[in-house]
Amino acid sequence: MAGPGDDPLLPPAPPFRILHVSTGNVCRSPITERLHRHALELRLGGAHSGGLIVESAGTWGHEGAPMEAHAATVCADYGADPGGFTGRELLDEHVIRADLVLTATRDHRAQVISMGHSAGLRTFTLKEFNRLVRAIDPATLPEPDPALPDCGLVERARALVGAAAALRGWLLAPTPESDEVHDPYGAPITFFRSIGDEINQALDPVVTALTGVPARA
Repeated sequence: MAGPGDDPLLPPAPPFRILHVSTGNVCRSPITERLHRHALELRLGGAHSGGLIVESAGTWGHEGAPMEAHAATVCADYGADPGGFTGRELLDEHVIRADLVLTATRDHRAQVISMGHSAGLRTFTLKEFNRLVRAIDPATLPEPDPALPDCGLVERARALVGAAAALRGWLLAPTPESDEVHDPYGAPITFFRSIGDEINQALDPVVTALTGVPARA
């Protein structure tokens, strides 16, 4: 029996694209991309993404560069796969296609928004989005639906971004610094690991809100 979305005459629902942005796209945004993908796989099972695509780019991206070695180590620390990564410079097409842009810093957020493409309502720093998401009642979001090809997660993700944008002017950061993930480039592995821990903690409620599935204890 065909399920919803299985009609061959209807085009498949477009995926929901999440874009992580930092400066060089060799440290912070690759860590965030791979930890985010890994968390989705753990919540949703295997490699199934539920229609959510996670990518990254850099405002001064090292096009074609590998992930920085310490960044790759941090990914592996959390069980995420750092393999096959290549850096990208942030282009207009990346912003146009993205449904949600999460940046490492406020400056990155400002640079993305300055590119236009109506990016303002869907661009946040990672820690800003974390703060807003934690204030949203999950009961107000569409429930995941296993009967749908994307498990209903695309609709849920779009609703989450809209709710977060509506809260932004009301739920301010305690300090500007609290919305920043600092650049570990050139630092020792201990600092990379502290940044990885910040990123992992910031991602946890975001992934829970996107999927409706809490992290395993």
